[in-house]
Amino acid sequence: MFDLVDSHCHIDLQQFDVDRAEVLARARAAGVAFIVIPGIDLSQCRRALALAEQTDWLYMAVGLHPNSAADFNDDTIDALRTMAAHHKVVAIGEIGLDFYWNKATPDVQKCAFVRQLELAAELGLPVIIHSRDANAAVAEVLSAWVTSAAFAASALAKRPFAGVLHAFSGDLALAEQAYNWNFVLGLGGAVTFRNAHALRALAPALRLDRLMLETDAPYLAPHPHRGRRNEPAYIALVCEQLAQLHGLSSAEIARRTTATALRFYGLEDRFGVDLASSHAAVHS
Repeated sequence: MFDLVDSHCHIDLQQFDVDRAEVLARARAAGVAFIVIPGIDLSQCRRALALAEQTDWLYMAVGLHPNSAADFNDDTIDALRTMAAHHKVVAIGEIGLDFYWNKATPDVQKCAFVRQLELAAELGLPVIIHSRDANAAVAEVLSAWVTSAAFAASALAKRPFAGVLHAFSGDLALAEQAYNWNFVLGLGGAVTFRNAHALRALAPALRLDRLMLETDAPYLAPHPHRGRRNEPAYIALVCEQLAQLHGLSSAEIARRTTATALRFYGLEDRFGVDLASSHAAVHS
């Protein structure tokens, strides 16, 4: 069995309250080595962190989702900084901009986004970026951030990767821009959708050394489960689809994307994976 990583999964949400243990058991049976739970708001971060403490292969990102940005204030950063000191926290996120739901004004969202990017640089933690109907605005903020003096002087600038564009929805030009920021791209169930023609056409052009797999469960279940609750075991379907699109085996896609995820989250030592050979294979 090969190891997979679900780099973005909301396993803490109430949709899993009835059968979370069974869902996690299915993920393990499907070869999932670890799961990262992204933050949504402060109360959810605290609940998810408690869950991660109970399961050694669950990890956390802490952050205020743009749809929660109306709750952002000066105390938010202090609370996130405190939680980020926990050994189970491996990133800041998911943060960004969402102009689809508009649950907070663009200015309020941008303020929360920028402040959390500053926190990530301060702490040396990579960022998980949410962008919905906001790619141009997100790119503007990130471009300014990664070229700032504060970022250049931070520990984050020395990490293998600075961030991930979660649920990537851009074009090749945005992907290339993300590579220049030292970012990776997250792909999930959408790449399996039969009507996702643009994404399926783009996927073979994306760098395999800059991809991570994700489910975003309980959302965006892949084909043939589309429209139902997603779960981390379905990451194998995303892997299989990308293998077909790249003309490689599922085991090879799993090996490469897992190597990237381990480097991204700084978990190489905890999982004992030989990343030197994995990384070399990416460029062979």
